[in-house]
Amino acid sequence: MNQYLQMGANTTLSAAKGSIVISHAISSLIDISLTAFLLTDSDKVQGDHGIIFYNQPTSSSGVATLMPSELVGNTKVHKINFDMSKVPEGITKIAITLTEDHSTGFANVKNLEALIHSGDTTIQLTPSSFTTENGIVVLELYLRNGQTKVKSIWRGFNSGLEGLCKNYGVEVETDEQIKPSAPQTAQHTTVKEPDPTVSVSEHKQSQPSLSSINLQKVKGNINLDKGQPPVIIDKSPEITATVSWETGTDYDIYALVYTKGGKQIDVAMFGAKGTPPLKSYGNGIVEHTGDVGRGNQSTKTETIKLRLTDDILAVVPVVYSAQSNGTGSFYKYKVSMSIDNLNGTSVTISAKNANNNNRIYTCVPGILHNTPDGVIISPLELYSKKNSEFRPKLKMGSSKMVEVEMDKGPLNNYK
Repeated sequence: MNQYLQMGANTTLSAAKGSIVISHAISSLIDISLTAFLLTDSDKVQGDHGIIFYNQPTSSSGVATLMPSELVGNTKVHKINFDMSKVPEGITKIAITLTEDHSTGFANVKNLEALIHSGDTTIQLTPSSFTTENGIVVLELYLRNGQTKVKSIWRGFNSGLEGLCKNYGVEVETDEQIKPSAPQTAQHTTVKEPDPTVSVSEHKQSQPSLSSINLQKVKGNINLDKGQPPVIIDKSPEITATVSWETGTDYDIYALVYTKGGKQIDVAMFGAKGTPPLKSYGNGIVEHTGDVGRGNQSTKTETIKLRLTDDILAVVPVVYSAQSNGTGSFYKYKVSMSIDNLNGTSVTISAKNANNNNRIYTCVPGILHNTPDGVIISPLELYSKKNSEFRPKLKMGSSKMVEVEMDKGPLNNYK
């Protein structure tokens, strides 16, 4: 049985268990994340355990579980499962929220829709139009006289995640970052113990900050997507960063190196304005193994070797397709980057969010931070502006982590 629930209306669900599916059209202008808040009668969270997001996708009681987002054709789908029979003591309500993390506003979010599946019933919730809002309370699940009910809200905020957090009694610290998005496997992260004062923060560039996440080392073959939390791998004497793509175009791989002295070194087989070619830096600390050219292989690769010393803070592998190469869609040619410590662990980041635009020439899949405890790998999947052949630039962020600024570096030489 299907139902339609208007904004502001409520209804009783046929079962305590179910799922909420929120979908919208894919666009390069937007980056949507789902966050759930477990609330008391006063509409406040009780602590860290009251927020469900990518770094904490499951509540300890099992009342809510955030699933990985999926791409279905031209639609992105977010899903969260719920079981209101497992509501912890003191919690009476779950608020399901969305944020638009590019700060372009929900006016750019097309075909936005929420479906609630419970028992044999599907309930559809469709909002009215939005303008500059970049945070939305979509709906609330709550208990009333032993029954599970839902209310269609669609209330917007102009302050994104920060506004939502403040609304629910979360203290926001602007020098830290938590960006809700697709969850990561539990073995990759450890969530801090609940604290009466919750600290959640926002970073517009969605780049790594470790002040709000504790990392565990991972082993084996790991896949990371944009928006998922960083992982850390053992630092071995030699680590490789290998980029692969399907034949049909000629990509060039280079690496940006950021030192303790705040200096950026470009290790590239070709130059840029004021920056000469450099195959190897620091007697092989970072070394390009050579340009493969077009060739006839079905899958082509280029590799950068890393023999990290304490002077290196971060390394950023960059994938580049010059205008002179012709077509270069990162999506079409299935570009991916794998970081391998040659000791049983590899981390792969694919260009899943790229589009078929042949005039986007630069992709930064991720960033590697060199720490005493190991190498931290953060998925970024950043893309240059249309028609831009300027290199990225590295800087030290306010969170004491190196960040990437697209299109801010020197202009690549014509190849």
